Amino acid sequence: MRADVLRPGASVEVRVPASSANLGPGFDSIGCALGVWDTCRATVTAEPGLVVTVRGEGEGVVPLDASHLVHRAMQVAWAELGVTGPAGLRLDCENAVPHGRGMGSSATAIVTGVVAAQALHDVSCGAEGEAVDLGFANTLAARLEGHPDNSSASVLGGVTLSWSDDDLATVTTVRVPVHPDLEPVVLAPDAQLSTAKARSVLPQQVRLADAAANSARTALLVHAVGAAPEHLLAATREWLHQEARRPSYAASMALVDALRADGHAAVISGAGPSVLVLAVRDRVEAVRTHAGPGWRVLTPGIPERGATVRVLARG
Repeated sequence: MRADVLRPGASVEVRVPASSANLGPGFDSIGCALGVWDTCRATVTAEPGLVVTVRGEGEGVVPLDASHLVHRAMQVAWAELGVTGPAGLRLDCENAVPHGRGMGSSATAIVTGVVAAQALHDVSCGAEGEAVDLGFANTLAARLEGHPDNSSASVLGGVTLSWSDDDLATVTTVRVPVHPDLEPVVLAPDAQLSTAKARSVLPQQVRLADAAANSARTALLVHAVGAAPEHLLAATREWLHQEARRPSYAASMALVDALRADGHAAVISGAGPSVLVLAVRDRVEAVRTHAGPGWRVLTPGIPERGATVRVLARG
């Protein structure tokens, strides 16, 4: 079997977790995987054409043609691997990650596509295992997403810290140790906000003093997450993005303000409008009391693993 031919009948199932980016000061660099999962079954079919089905989040909203984000990511991954995409492909997606809520739904879809493309290629080449090159997936997903925070957490799980060269040609990620008492709480509103809109209001320049203050809190954040949760409130203060976006998610920022005034390490999750609280276990119920009507409270945990593959058929 040639390595650039995908075998009809080959089928894999890919599961990828949601994520929260930034965690306050770690803008575009720190991410946290969340135990809410999208699942996609990708099958090479003998009959030409693309079939996409979606159940759950995004059902009836996301496109079911070649512009579907999972499919687009697969095409880019195959091009990187020197593989011609199959004439026939079926994608059956079951989504639990909310869209437009700052929980990394676009990164989840991109990671799903990159990992599924690799897995189908490996199956067609006769590979026996169900592992894929997560380094390849990490770099390519970050390049497609435009920044590595969400995608790296979805690829690897846990809490991640990523950096790269200027053009994202190579992304390097390390896992940050997580204190056993740390319990993320997500407060998700009914409202949605696109990442593009949220990023459009960010300033192009920041004061040197603000950059220095933000750098100090980012370093403290890594320490607090792994070893000193008592410093999480101080560690999650930031100077780069939340205030600039306040008019875009005023209700979310009001909730962040109230939570922080009560001593909780609350931040905007990713581009918002969900709110993430890095709580310790004995304060989770106290966080819940701040959620009024229109807010859903999630305690998803932090999965140790990120993207996983299960081979369903080898064709």
